[in-house]
Amino acid sequence: MAWASWLAWLACAAAGAAGMLFPRESESREVVALDGIWRFALGGREEVDVGFRQRWYLRELPKWQIMPVPASYNDVTTSAALRDHVGWAWYQREVFGRGRWRDGGARVFLRFGSVHYFACVWVNGHLAGNHSGGHLPFDLDVTALLEYDAPSLLTVAVNNTLSPHTIPQGFTAYFNDTDMYPPGYSVNDYTFDFFNYAGIHRSVVLHTVPDVFINDITINTKIIGETGVVQFDVSYTISENEVDDEVSCKITLLEESNKAVGEVSLCEGDIMIDKAKFWWPVHMSNSPGHLYLFEVQLNHGQKRKDVYRLPVGIRTIYWNETTVLLNNKPMYMYGFGKHEDSILRGKGLDHTLLVRDYSLIEWIGANSYRTSHYPYAEEALNLADRQGILIIAESPAVNLDNFDSVLLEKHKSVMAEMVNRDKNHPCVIMWSISNEARTQRKEAGPYYKSIVEYVKSLDKKRPVGFVTNRNMYQDKAAPFMDVIGVNRYFSWYSDTGDLELVSRQVEAEYTKWHNVCKKPIFMSEYGADTISGFHQLPSFVWTEDYQVDLLHEHFKAFDNLRKKGFFIGEMVWNFADFATKQSVTRAQGNKKGIFTRERQPKHAAYLLKTRYHHLANEQLKTMTE
Repeated sequence: MAWASWLAWLACAAAGAAGMLFPRESESREVVALDGIWRFALGGREEVDVGFRQRWYLRELPKWQIMPVPASYNDVTTSAALRDHVGWAWYQREVFGRGRWRDGGARVFLRFGSVHYFACVWVNGHLAGNHSGGHLPFDLDVTALLEYDAPSLLTVAVNNTLSPHTIPQGFTAYFNDTDMYPPGYSVNDYTFDFFNYAGIHRSVVLHTVPDVFINDITINTKIIGETGVVQFDVSYTISENEVDDEVSCKITLLEESNKAVGEVSLCEGDIMIDKAKFWWPVHMSNSPGHLYLFEVQLNHGQKRKDVYRLPVGIRTIYWNETTVLLNNKPMYMYGFGKHEDSILRGKGLDHTLLVRDYSLIEWIGANSYRTSHYPYAEEALNLADRQGILIIAESPAVNLDNFDSVLLEKHKSVMAEMVNRDKNHPCVIMWSISNEARTQRKEAGPYYKSIVEYVKSLDKKRPVGFVTNRNMYQDKAAPFMDVIGVNRYFSWYSDTGDLELVSRQVEAEYTKWHNVCKKPIFMSEYGADTISGFHQLPSFVWTEDYQVDLLHEHFKAFDNLRKKGFFIGEMVWNFADFATKQSVTRAQGNKKGIFTRERQPKHAAYLLKTRYHHLANEQLKTMTE
């Protein structure tokens, strides 16, 4: 952030809490959505801190326009200045606190699913808190700030400026040639290959909890023969004037029919389920995505205080030097790298698009995707749990270019928020701590050793990996990983057009990776930019024909690598075309999608569909033999 913007950020330095439990209504909880049309105004390019100096949070925003929430603000209007804006943007609306919340002694939280990148929040002119990091939720206790049975003014300042100590990183370039540029001209830039969309990207809600409430649940599961074991730890918050030793928990595990299959009166312990139905991904079971409902009733003395219900799946993950086992069966991933990206909405949550994407995943026969290159919306993971889609959950640490102590602490903080949010999703089978960092540097070794150890201290039940594009002999982070994903663009960024080299190069490269590192390896990215409707015979770069031929050559190598026993997955780049910053190497964005940005198939989608359904049938046959 520019210096003036840092001063503004310090002006809203009250702490915000990372959001953990997804807001769900129950007998004791209420959720009020604040999505819709908000007022919106920009801080100026010249006067970046004008909103702070003029205290816009005390009154209606000046010269405001309308803006949808959730959505990125960049592509909504016809303004190039808004599309390319870097700095502070302001959102505002009225919210209404219910008198029954106050009268019943409820605590009221304001939760943001994602605000990119810095957020300062005021309620009725009072600072409620802030959050740094653009892809994870945060909660603010606004009980004492709200008006009840009357409107309250909610104001949010958002800043998308990236720096060497944000995740992802960016940098500000200053241009001092006043003959060529206006005085003080600067550009905030970044090296990652997707657009730095900004705004309130996911849903905003007011949600209530009682004065004694459940604040977190940790679930781990085991399988012993046909018995499923649900290990749980429920933590709670109790007000100062209450007696802690009077708090108790009643845990009930329910089948989908709401039939109780287990019940205990403990806040920490195990539930055993005989002849349990395990959580399987698609194509490893005829009934994938099976979930139980974990119901917690929190009592204080003789009174029921809080109820929370969490879907859980019973499954195990183990790994060794060659494979990852799900429920003691070798797992092979075939799917995509994706982006949260669509026309007009940018990275804004869109339930219609989400359902369309999962429908396309089912149509093409994939079983997995990587949340490249940041944590996706909780709604996406909830759906993956139910549909049996395997998820590699990736942090926003893309293209890291320095490894100092300040960035290390920020990286750890992001990983803690990510693990705390997503730890109970059965679909999440691996943590990916970064993508394409400069891990050939000496300082990357101790940096990644520290990150891996920290993530393992938070969750010992999943492998920790990363995605690299470095050389296997030079990568200083790879030795500390449980699983390694490698991005390679043979016959695209290297040996362009030489398709006859693809199969040979893929097989040789990934075999060397395993021989050097002794880890399970998967191809996390491969592909070619393809403009829908472009054809040429013989095939030529940028045509649909070339994309088809390139994929076909990769498939030959994948089949050979699978026989070697250490190759655990293939993920094409990308699920759909997506936006990037303006560049002479990009034609309205990255065109490596198997689907267009409008979610229509390119010719390669039909080839991939044939392969993925073949793999699916092969895997299901193996499971049933």
